[in-house]
Amino acid sequence: MSCQDSVMQEWMEAQRDTYLRVFLWHEGRGEEESIACPRCEDRTRARLRCRDCVGGVVMCSTCCVELHRRNPLHVVEQWTGVYFQKTSLKAHGLRVQLGHAFGITCTRRFPAHEEFVVLHVNGVHNVAVDFCGCKQRHVAWNIQLLRTGWYPATMERPQTCATFACLDQYQALSLRAKISAYDYYSLLEYLTDGTSRKLPSRYQVFLRMSRQYRHLQLLKRAGRGHDEGGVRATAPGELALRCPACPRPGINLPSDWESATPEDRCVYVLTLALDACFRLKRRAVSNDVRDPGLGTGWAYMVEWMPYRQYLVSVSDQVEMSTCTGLAALDYANTKFSRGYATTGVGMGICARHEFVQPNGVGDLQKGERYANMDYIAGSMLRHLDPRLRKIFSYDIACQWWKHLKERLALLPPLVRFNLVLSLCRFVIPKMHIKGHATSCQAEFSLNLVPGSGQTDGEGIERSWAAIGGAAASTRASGPGSRADQLDDHWQFWNWSKTVGLVALLRRRLDGARVELQRQEDAFDEFSLQQANQVAAWKEMIDAYERDGSAKNPYSLEIKGLTEMQMRARFEEEEAKEAAAGRPRIHEVSSSGFITAALDLEDQQRRIRAQAELKRAQSTALKINLRSMRQKLNREIRKFRVLQATYLPAALVHLIALKVPSNTLAEDVPLILPSDLTEEQRAGGCVDGLFDMEREMRDAQCRTALVSLRLQLSVKARFLIYKKNHSRAQGMNTRSRTLIARNESKIRLHSEKYQRAHAALSAIIPGGAAAVGWRVLRKDDIRCMEDAVQLSLRQEKERRARVREAKTRAELQAAGLPPLVNSRTDVLDTVTRGHGGGGADDDDDLVTVGESHREVSWIWTLAGTAGSDESELAEALRIEWSKAYARVRRWREEVKILEAEWQRLPLSFAHEVSKWDCRVVAVPVGAVEVPAPEAEGLLAYAMKQADVYRQLAIRAESARIEPKLGRGYRRPREAVRVVTHAMEGDGLLGDEDVGEDDEDEQDGFLDSDDEAIMDGDALD
Repeated sequence: MSCQDSVMQEWMEAQRDTYLRVFLWHEGRGEEESIACPRCEDRTRARLRCRDCVGGVVMCSTCCVELHRRNPLHVVEQWTGVYFQKTSLKAHGLRVQLGHAFGITCTRRFPAHEEFVVLHVNGVHNVAVDFCGCKQRHVAWNIQLLRTGWYPATMERPQTCATFACLDQYQALSLRAKISAYDYYSLLEYLTDGTSRKLPSRYQVFLRMSRQYRHLQLLKRAGRGHDEGGVRATAPGELALRCPACPRPGINLPSDWESATPEDRCVYVLTLALDACFRLKRRAVSNDVRDPGLGTGWAYMVEWMPYRQYLVSVSDQVEMSTCTGLAALDYANTKFSRGYATTGVGMGICARHEFVQPNGVGDLQKGERYANMDYIAGSMLRHLDPRLRKIFSYDIACQWWKHLKERLALLPPLVRFNLVLSLCRFVIPKMHIKGHATSCQAEFSLNLVPGSGQTDGEGIERSWAAIGGAAASTRASGPGSRADQLDDHWQFWNWSKTVGLVALLRRRLDGARVELQRQEDAFDEFSLQQANQVAAWKEMIDAYERDGSAKNPYSLEIKGLTEMQMRARFEEEEAKEAAAGRPRIHEVSSSGFITAALDLEDQQRRIRAQAELKRAQSTALKINLRSMRQKLNREIRKFRVLQATYLPAALVHLIALKVPSNTLAEDVPLILPSDLTEEQRAGGCVDGLFDMEREMRDAQCRTALVSLRLQLSVKARFLIYKKNHSRAQGMNTRSRTLIARNESKIRLHSEKYQRAHAALSAIIPGGAAAVGWRVLRKDDIRCMEDAVQLSLRQEKERRARVREAKTRAELQAAGLPPLVNSRTDVLDTVTRGHGGGGADDDDDLVTVGESHREVSWIWTLAGTAGSDESELAEALRIEWSKAYARVRRWREEVKILEAEWQRLPLSFAHEVSKWDCRVVAVPVGAVEVPAPEAEGLLAYAMKQADVYRQLAIRAESARIEPKLGRGYRRPREAVRVVTHAMEGDGLLGDEDVGEDDEDEQDGFLDSDDEAIMDGDALD
């Protein structure tokens, strides 16, 4: 039993009853029963106690009210003689005077509404409030409430308000726990009265107050209360927090950054990610007139009116096509739009640090259309320096980038962006790319694009996971309130990323340095083994990366025509014959007959796969096999008519087979020329049909092999996803369904290849040995990663047998190698494999090194039509090129992370400079700005400047001493470096430098001196 379990068991046995009795003791007056009011010593009137004050002392009504003039929202209870009953301070005469110092009653007070309600963190309170009406102190009622820390629901004669503490708590719970306004208000009602007694409803006004409060906090943190022009002068995207680690010319880059060498250009690459989320829907309720946004376009959402006008103008735009089979794109243009005004959002972030970009979020009306995503991309790019090299990560980048420059040039002037394609690369995120065709994987992989480092491109998915909890509370909102709420959530997301960047970069840099060394060691060994070819391979990579016109060194060229290309060639030849006057024997051509037969074969394979899924009950889909078989039978009957014209010998052969009448449609033999003997074909087969089938079967082998590799790649990703992310029963069921469907596709492609290979073996003289395509066996159908898994499993089994053998003689008798004496010997043994000394060949270990992996021949195309030796050499070249790319990406990653470390304090120093300028600009002593207001402006600006100054020191401390963590003692050298940088930019005055000289003399500053906490952003 664990320590925790033992403590719990001890509490249950010894203390549970005691604790319960103490709980009941609190229901009475306890020791206060015979004690007088501690303030006036009146024994008879001691009836009230406060639940929020420590101790819950029972006192008289007069003393309780007097002591709570500073805490009028505490919850009090009155002793009825039998038990305590909740009451209110208002019922016992407490009145709250506004507009005066504590203890002063206004001579011309104006009582508020009799049912004045205040929402506080502990419930809904009915409070007696008096407004100030003195002439010399006349201030509007709503302003009096605001200065008290109570937010009014209306501007004129307010009857409801919420405390700042209440609104802060709701905002924090909304951002952290994604609690909705309805749930929070229900909590306040429950805290007020748990018996569900009907209270005056203030839910609608609470929505209004909390929305205004969010918006004002956003403006306050962006400095709009300090800057000239006030709120109305706010520029688009100005309220958004920018990424401090991404390159920003003029802020955190050196002046000569544009003249960087090719090796260092990766440091000045900005990686952006685009994607859409369909969880953030909005129902077709309200409209922009009834619910306008308070600041739509000032932070993360795009300006709504220009965006809507543009979408109306491009309603007839041709939509996307895609090569990927990922589920997110199966319904890209029809994503559950019925009943919704918005089906989701599209968004752009910086892919490395996951900061949502200014004006980088827009609503989607009907799926992930190009028109929406183009506008969002242009809106985001207008805030970024056009001189920076950019990498765009998008799960359909292989299609989206086509004609992108032309589409961006047609955007409205507000977001029009002249894209310089020579400075841009387009990639697909590392997880999503596994669902794309192999050609996309060679051209759009982040692993192969120079300057990308180890960016995975999947960071935007993590952003969706964080915001997904807000979907329920924004789904029924109006357009304006939804936009305001999402802006606040993304502001919090960006701030969380800001304060976490130090730890993130430290962790990434430490890991990157270790991994770089490992990759370089493995690559050097690989290159040494292929020393004669390395120079030529490297030149091939350099030529491809110069302009992209050279051969892609990462892709394997497939020789020959595909099945579709072969069909097109036959149709073209027959069209030429028809034009030359050669008559057809039927309106359907010979190639049409062969094509029809092969299509029927495909249908039969698909029905067999569906029948297997239905028997295994591995899919949630309802499969109607009966209608599928009826349709196939009709097609077969039509085919028999053609067969009588082009291949009459097949009908004779069919009669001889005596196929039962109840044979299922998928099992009915079709009979093509390859199924007949040479004698049968001699008198009952149209000339040229036999050769046509041979060429089509050859193309089928080629096409099926490519498709098989693609589905195996998808299978690997499905299995990884299921292992890492599928937890609940529903998720596991959906994952198993996807895997089962993918397995059926793998079976379809493998059976297609095997059928085509069998036909070629019958057609080509010499049988299977002369086909030119290898026989596909069950063991050959495996993912590329399975070779390593198989090797590790065999090694694990071998070691188990070694452990079972106690002596060297037993090892020799078992045919196993002798025990090794060191870790190095063990690693050498694993790498080299074992001869076995009499063991079966199956016990030999398949090598697990990257350059020695034994993969299935389907991945190298060895053994296909052509030279095995040349194709194996090409496969080896591809493996070396990918290993070279891995090393280069890790080198880039280390360089990029070191540059990000340097940019981080510079970006924070820029923010310090902005706030220091606001400090100087505060009009102290001006007539139009009262002294208390000027003091508040100064205090907040200096506070924000210090927050960013401390962030800069924290970043420099972590760089100098990487092992420092939470509660660290930061080295004085970090403070000296940061302050020196700020001095050079005029960010610190002379009086600020050395302000910590009186601290400890050991060269460190205590972490207690820092004021950086997660909540600082909410101050």
